[in-house]
Amino acid sequence: MTVLATTPAPPASCRDLPWASARERAHAAPAPLPARHVPLARAAGLTLADVLRTPQPMPGFDTAAMDGYAVGAGPGPWRVRGIARAGGAWTGRPLDTGEAAEISTGAHVPVGARAVIPLEHTDRTGTHVYGPTPADGKHIRRTGEDAPADAPLAPAGTRIGPALLGLAAACGHDTLPVRLRPRVRVLVTGDELIHTGRPGPGQVRDALGPLLPPLIEALGGETAGVHHIPDRPIGSLATAVRTFSHDGADVTVVTGSTSVGVTDQLRILLADADARWVVDAVACRPGHPQLLAQLPDGHWMVGLPGNPFAALVAAHTLLAPLLAGLAGRPLPALPRIPLTGDIRTAPGRTRLIPVTWDGLAARPVGGHRPAFLHGAALADALAAVAPDWRPGHPAPLILLTG
Repeated sequence: MTVLATTPAPPASCRDLPWASARERAHAAPAPLPARHVPLARAAGLTLADVLRTPQPMPGFDTAAMDGYAVGAGPGPWRVRGIARAGGAWTGRPLDTGEAAEISTGAHVPVGARAVIPLEHTDRTGTHVYGPTPADGKHIRRTGEDAPADAPLAPAGTRIGPALLGLAAACGHDTLPVRLRPRVRVLVTGDELIHTGRPGPGQVRDALGPLLPPLIEALGGETAGVHHIPDRPIGSLATAVRTFSHDGADVTVVTGSTSVGVTDQLRILLADADARWVVDAVACRPGHPQLLAQLPDGHWMVGLPGNPFAALVAAHTLLAPLLAGLAGRPLPALPRIPLTGDIRTAPGRTRLIPVTWDGLAARPVGGHRPAFLHGAALADALAAVAPDWRPGHPAPLILLTG
């Protein structure tokens, strides 16, 4: 890659990284954000900062799995001594041989009960109940059967969804240790961009301003603002970075301005700021002129190409793993699915193409020139087609959300 004479070149090891290596490097670069405790109601979509454990056995007591009768030892009939309902503890003496208690699903099983006979399998006459002799433990969920006390249920780095929230509540947790969503500020550069209406000669409608905030949210981040920055005068991007003072953000995404043209300012800004380079250009198509660097104050800068589909590819290549690393999540493993259809490889580069996936094979959608989002809008995933891929063989898929 040719670099502006006024811009010191980044380390050679950063340049034209293989696509898979760029993802790995972007994920490994940051330390996770600090952990904090939040109420369950605010934890959805965040990331566990520590292992989720059970503070007590699950279930916490012997529990009836059916409506019916908890019966003691011996064959029937059994004399009914009382009633056990959900929400209270059995306070009577243990059941003796030949004794039973009427019981509801979820109720505390009386001490001495060998099993629960479902209501539909019994016949009651007066104080006695008749039914088949059950196997020991039938229809009883024993204390700790699901998990003993202090058992690990979910590792740190797990994305918190509805099921995990329900699990945490069932275990008795009121708060969870989490890492908050990384905050991302977006700077869209370009004198040619307009933001409403149809573009005229020399103009281009901004696609990335609308695209990036929901993508950032889908990737586990939070958009801290979208700002439109002109290419001229030179230095306006650096002025914007200083003026906004990061808006409390952890990451700034700059679209456009990542190449080495006269109006491209990002590399000059990074050189002047003595930034630490992590990735400068990726051996992929589209999206080659993308970059990741860290300013001396710890703030992260991600450069995406200005062409919309190329920017989408670059966001999944660098921004997605960076956000996962900041949130303390593992780098997502990509499913490898056989590809069929007319697919051409690019010598020395990984091609990212939009595909549909029917569960068995993936097929190209088309409509994926660097500036055209038609294919991506209809696709289930982006297939990463390596230079040595052969027709019909598997390729990694980045599943598209939203």
